[in-house]
Amino acid sequence: MSDTEKYTRVTAAESVGQTLKFLEGRWKFFILFQLFGGEVMRFSELERAVPGITQKMLTQQLRQLETDGLVKRKAYPVVPPHVEYSLTEWGQELCPVLDSMLTWAEKKP
Repeated sequence: MSDTEKYTRVTAAESVGQTLKFLEGRWKFFILFQLFGGEVMRFSELERAVPGITQKMLTQQLRQLETDGLVKRKAYPVVPPHVEYSLTEWGQELCPVLDSMLTWAEKKP
C-alpha cells in the first residue's frame, strides 16, 4: 500500500491540519527560514535576524519548535551561557516543502 492509499480525503485533511499546527505562530516561519541550510545561530543572532520579535516570544517559539522536534538546542557549559539553535534533520526537510508552497503561491491568478 502506498502512502497516498492509506489516507481517505477526511484522514488526509486531518493529518495536514495536525501537521500545520507545528507551524502555528506568528514567528515560527521567520525562525525556520533563518535556520534553513544548516545555519547554527545563537539566541541573540536570531533575535537580531527576526525584526520585531521580543525575547519572550522568541523563547516561547523556540521552545515549541524544540518540543515539536523541528529545532535542536545545544547549550555549552560556559559563563556567560552559550546556546546555539539549529534545525533537526526533520526540520530541515521542511525547506523544500515551504519552497513548493512559495512556488504555488506565486501562481495565484
